[in-house]
Amino acid sequence: MSEASEATQADRALKAKHRAMWALGDYPLVATDVIPDLGPELVRESGVRPGTRVLDVAAGSGNAAIPAALTGADVVAVDLTPELLEAGRQLASERDAKLAWQEGDAEQLPFEDAEFDIVLSCVGVMFAPHHQQAADELVRVCRPGGRIALVNWTPEGFVGQMFAAMRPYAPPPPPGAQPPPLWGDESHVRSLLGDRVSGVDARRRSLRVEAFSGPEEFREFFKRCYGPTVAVYAAIADDPGKVAALDTALADLAAGQLADGVMEWEYLLFTADRSSR
Repeated sequence: MSEASEATQADRALKAKHRAMWALGDYPLVATDVIPDLGPELVRESGVRPGTRVLDVAAGSGNAAIPAALTGADVVAVDLTPELLEAGRQLASERDAKLAWQEGDAEQLPFEDAEFDIVLSCVGVMFAPHHQQAADELVRVCRPGGRIALVNWTPEGFVGQMFAAMRPYAPPPPPGAQPPPLWGDESHVRSLLGDRVSGVDARRRSLRVEAFSGPEEFREFFKRCYGPTVAVYAAIADDPGKVAALDTALADLAAGQLADGVMEWEYLLFTADRSSR
């Protein structure tokens, strides 16, 4: 088998693993009950308006795509995981939002060059394992003069710390895969997009989370609902010592952040205009 064929097969296996991971738990519940404000904020900051052609990349169940559609924009939501798309269709129907849903890989988007006025991603594209490939696709499908707008968890914020806490218990990442929270570092995103964008506006903001009364409630919710956390616990299920250690690590992390039932989760809001070159 050639090197290229082996690489292709390895990538397919990795994407199948990612697809299965995001089907675990109940990510739509995370989106609607824990982080519902992120998508609407991204839509506002990106300048979506009626008639705008919008692509939401790694859209999940439509946290940004549905609010974008409700403005009257022409929206396509693309995601690797069919189960999330189906949940999004149901939510869109309940909210009377009209948009298209399509299965697709953020690193190989199934669209033509310069097809969209605005390309969004709300804590989604950051989980594509090969950052440069994903960034290249964001740029490719955005028309010159159009806008790329992203919300991503920062490495230093609560969710970035949560991934750091889980890392010792997770299987090692495959060669070439990069940590998701790097997308929350402005310099990293600038380096990925390079001179293909201009007018960069990057701001660190905090999401107020009031979904959990205590650290154990947070931990149990994420063990049950958040695909990456579910997957890590599944990987160590046969080792009670590791399970107990991870239980403690996540509860301690949440305890350090919770104050009177409130947590602040830092994220990077990044917008830029697609250059004409």
